[in-house]
Amino acid sequence: MTAITNDDTPTARTANPPADAGGETAASRLQTPPPPAGRGAAAPSSAPAAGPRPVTTRDWLGFLSMVVGMFMAILDIQIVSSSLSEIQAGLAASADEISWVQTSYLIAEVVMIPLSGMLARILSTRVLFTIAAAGFTLTSVACAFTSSIESMIVWRALQGFIGGAMIPTVFATSFSLFPPEKRAGVSVMIGLVATMAPTLGPTLGGWLTQSFSWHWLFLANVLPGIAVTSLVWTLVDVDKPNPALRKGFDFIGLGLMAAFLGSLEFVVEEGPRQDWFEDEYVAVFAVVAAVSAIGFFWRVLTYRNPIVELRAFLDRNFAIGSLYSFIIGIGLYGAVYLQPLFLARVRGLNSLQIGTIMFVTGAFQFLSAPIAGVLSKKLDLRVMLAMGLCLFGTGVWLNAHLTNQSGFWELFLPQAVRGLSLMLCFIPVNTIALGTLPPEQLKNASGLYNLMRNLGGAIGLAAINTVLLERASLHMNRLGDNLNLARPLVQETLDGLATKFDGLVADPQAAAMKTLARMVEREAMVLTFNDCLLLMAGVFFGGLLLMPLVRRPGGKPAAADH
Repeated sequence: MTAITNDDTPTARTANPPADAGGETAASRLQTPPPPAGRGAAAPSSAPAAGPRPVTTRDWLGFLSMVVGMFMAILDIQIVSSSLSEIQAGLAASADEISWVQTSYLIAEVVMIPLSGMLARILSTRVLFTIAAAGFTLTSVACAFTSSIESMIVWRALQGFIGGAMIPTVFATSFSLFPPEKRAGVSVMIGLVATMAPTLGPTLGGWLTQSFSWHWLFLANVLPGIAVTSLVWTLVDVDKPNPALRKGFDFIGLGLMAAFLGSLEFVVEEGPRQDWFEDEYVAVFAVVAAVSAIGFFWRVLTYRNPIVELRAFLDRNFAIGSLYSFIIGIGLYGAVYLQPLFLARVRGLNSLQIGTIMFVTGAFQFLSAPIAGVLSKKLDLRVMLAMGLCLFGTGVWLNAHLTNQSGFWELFLPQAVRGLSLMLCFIPVNTIALGTLPPEQLKNASGLYNLMRNLGGAIGLAAINTVLLERASLHMNRLGDNLNLARPLVQETLDGLATKFDGLVADPQAAAMKTLARMVEREAMVLTFNDCLLLMAGVFFGGLLLMPLVRRPGGKPAAADH
């Protein structure tokens, strides 16, 4: 494994990098002999390179600061999900408008994630991450003090765009900074953060809203954001900027990528709510997504300095690993979306009660982290990933037996199994996808890899919402067909309900009919949620079919990039 210094200039691997205040830089991981003549002259090719230097305390502190920044960015995707009704009331927004508090963030983040690789090479990891952390903090303050839904949407879009740079940068840095023998532990930490953040989002968001107000969903980012910005600027030094890449920067490719990914995200987010192509805006953006996709792929495959480098997909492990990242995104975001929705619509729980139930998954993720770390050193990563997929599918299948009385204890085992499985999925797929790539491809590949997880979440949520609409209608019709007043059981139920309402309302029979109709609607919703969960379980079990195509990343699981 060689570290990334500045892989975009011909002298980057031979020139002696300047030392920082501590006397060394992460760019000096690959030590080379001094040039024989002149500054920057190439070293003799026969000179042996020294081994990688030890990772210092300064490196660890800087990297941990970056991990905290990544946690904030991922957390903000879901932290508002359990408090949208409170934000809607505070901003006097409509039900259609409030959904854009989530959608605008996701669209902007999806555009930034693949762009971050090029920006990191131009600016350096340190500068890009510092700008991202500072911008994320400032836009969080703006979100907290906004007074209209229009300005909230704008600030959320900026927050998602700027914060999106922090997520893939951490993944790339973990492979360029740490030697293979330390990557198993680092992968555990990154996996725990990346999977716990969306799981804990509804819990933390519900608690902040119930204890203080919805404004604290955003103000909670301020102090950590200031700390991350300061520490990353002071401590991180893993590569050097390459301003030469600004020449010939592909602005056309950037525009096409933004149009493609932004329109695609809009279509999959709004399509289920607007009856897909029956809505004029969804149809228009679908056309824009298709046309810009063609232009984007043509541009990146023909331009000399493309905005995104797709050559990483020629690596079979990276391509299949990215597909698994897509599948994990479906489960990670889909489960966190479905369960709170069920608890709110069917059980009528508030955001804090929902968050308390959802905390089980996060607790078991945390408990499984050391187990996953040990297994990643002892097991073939392909076996570990297969175990994770099986466990996640089993957890979702166990969850697909909901009733209108399902509560904490009924949901405990499914959540526990799902929580245990996430780390077993995330750690091996991270190494399988990125561990076999050469260092010069890591930054761009990391963006593409993380993009696939977010696209999996977005497309998965669109599919879930479509299934919710279609299956709810189907179950309502089927249950309604059985509500024949000629059936003794139906008549007995109505008579019993009418007796309860007798003396309480003017028309007990009408009240009984309305109550029965609500019961039917509730049961149709329960059946619909079960259908969605069964489909999600099928996706994870189906993912096992690709396992024979995955190559073992190395002789030992920990040495994934050899």
